[in-house]
Amino acid sequence: MAIAIRDDIFQSVEKPARYTGGEWNSISKELDKIIIRFAFCFPDVYEIGMSHLGMKILYHLLNERPDIWCERVFAPWVDMEARMRQNNIPLFALESRDPVKDFDFVGFTLQYEMSYTNIINMLDLAGIPIKSSDRTGEQPFVCAGGPCAFNPEPLADFVDFFMLGEGEDIIIEVMDAYKVWKSEGAPREAFLDRIAGIEGIYVPAFYETGYNPDGTIAYTKPVKSKYPEKIRKRIIKDLDSAYFPEKIIVPFTGIVHDRVMLELFRGCSHGCRFCQAGIIYRPVRERSPGRLLEMAKKLEAATGYEEISLTSLSTSDYSGLSQLTDGLIKEMESKRVNLALPSLRVDSFSLELMEKAQKVRKSGLTFAPEAGTQRLRDIINKGVTEENLVSSVTTAFKGGWSGVKLYFMLGLPAETNEDIEGIALLANKVVDAYMSIPREKRARGLEVSVSASSFVPKPFTPFQWEAQDIIKVLREKQYFLKNKIKSRFISFNWHESEVSLLEAVFSRGDRRTGSVLLKAWEKGCKFDGWGEHFKFDAWMSAFAECNIDPAFYANRKRSYDEILPWDHIDAGVTKKFLIRENEKAQKGELTKDCRLNCSGCGALTLVGRGGICLE
Repeated sequence: MAIAIRDDIFQSVEKPARYTGGEWNSISKELDKIIIRFAFCFPDVYEIGMSHLGMKILYHLLNERPDIWCERVFAPWVDMEARMRQNNIPLFALESRDPVKDFDFVGFTLQYEMSYTNIINMLDLAGIPIKSSDRTGEQPFVCAGGPCAFNPEPLADFVDFFMLGEGEDIIIEVMDAYKVWKSEGAPREAFLDRIAGIEGIYVPAFYETGYNPDGTIAYTKPVKSKYPEKIRKRIIKDLDSAYFPEKIIVPFTGIVHDRVMLELFRGCSHGCRFCQAGIIYRPVRERSPGRLLEMAKKLEAATGYEEISLTSLSTSDYSGLSQLTDGLIKEMESKRVNLALPSLRVDSFSLELMEKAQKVRKSGLTFAPEAGTQRLRDIINKGVTEENLVSSVTTAFKGGWSGVKLYFMLGLPAETNEDIEGIALLANKVVDAYMSIPREKRARGLEVSVSASSFVPKPFTPFQWEAQDIIKVLREKQYFLKNKIKSRFISFNWHESEVSLLEAVFSRGDRRTGSVLLKAWEKGCKFDGWGEHFKFDAWMSAFAECNIDPAFYANRKRSYDEILPWDHIDAGVTKKFLIRENEKAQKGELTKDCRLNCSGCGALTLVGRGGICLE
């Protein structure tokens, strides 16, 4: 039954449009024709969740089925949550405004570790038992997917099952299995048993972990032989034939990425050694320019958006980019629809691309050199040079741009003060490139923004064994860099090192860290990715009360033979490949773009193609 919310409640909160639903292209259905109700939950506020491409795809995919109704659920901001708790209003879905606890599935997307306490908070607000072991047959199944699901262990106590890999195929198989289970009237565990055999499904309750006296993992194994020892990620082999919505919801309020998002391809071939996405989305699979043009026309017509963003991990690597951009400009220029080209690499920025991007209006330019010296860029296999950056920004400045954002990381393995100072020197050379252009030929108002995040060792990367710098060292590096930046044209901001510590803990955590998540939530932790709500002291208190040392997970270097919490997950790349890349990093050796030379990571076997085996 739909929840009635008084007008005075909406009027008392910031951005009430976050909670009203009814947006253009949202989907409503008649309940008497529905067999499965799926609550797609994004554990952050509406404007962030509505910007997520995965939600757009799966929302419309599930709703293509007449027997399934997928609705959206977002974490209510603190003001709305307070009103909901005061008025006994449970967490509800936007489309029907029905309580989430009445759904068949409650599915969370795991995009970043600092959303984990929001998941617990949303379950509590919904009236669903927080721990999976406490749920009964009448309560929804709680599932999760997304990049953070590749180490599911910190959330193992709270999630009934995880979907690993690309969800378009796997989620339909799960829904079909549920229909059969529901018709049989079987016990709750029987459904989990049924789907445990689906490739890409991980049911934590069907696995147990043992520990050595030193706290490291002794084993993770299935409780019965019929469950797979390794859970392999699911992958879509042919992206051209994969589902993509022909229309998307148009919000009533502004969101972070308020535009059409056109997904060019999945995967990345560059092999940056810190980058988890570059590994877990392998191998590269492209959509054809013709298919993308068709998608763009339908999405623009269905939404009225005035910008199309070409999305991927590295847009300028798309093999059909020239053909696609020419076609989009021909189709969209007269409609005043802008073309945005994010994720451009420093070494592939061109005048031709720049002219296409500014055909209607200029958008910002962002480059990610990641490190300040060539030595460190070689260690992380970034594969770009100082000359690449200077050439690219010079081209941009000549073309009328005056604002550039530069992204770097601090705390990378083998980093020295010279590498950190190199960030300031590189930013100064960007300023020099602007100044080298005659005054009358350059745009006014130079702004160079330098952002420095802290290195977080991630699962399934060559740096998964590395230690993160302790907070004190990261702070020293941040202040060292701040003091090296003197130009009034350069602004500098950084990621708080306390947040980075927690990201590392829950990125590489095992099941024991779940107790810390629960304890921190009990102490009021939520919206931890929002600086004004981050409670570091409460987190440290939670670790202490759970007798867990965060340094054990974040600041400790691992050996190659240590069993890692995610070793029972198969992301498609071999551990031998990751070890080989780690050792090449120690020598400062580069690995070529795998589109040009197969690096033998093993991912091509996922799509039925063989690579060059280097093992």
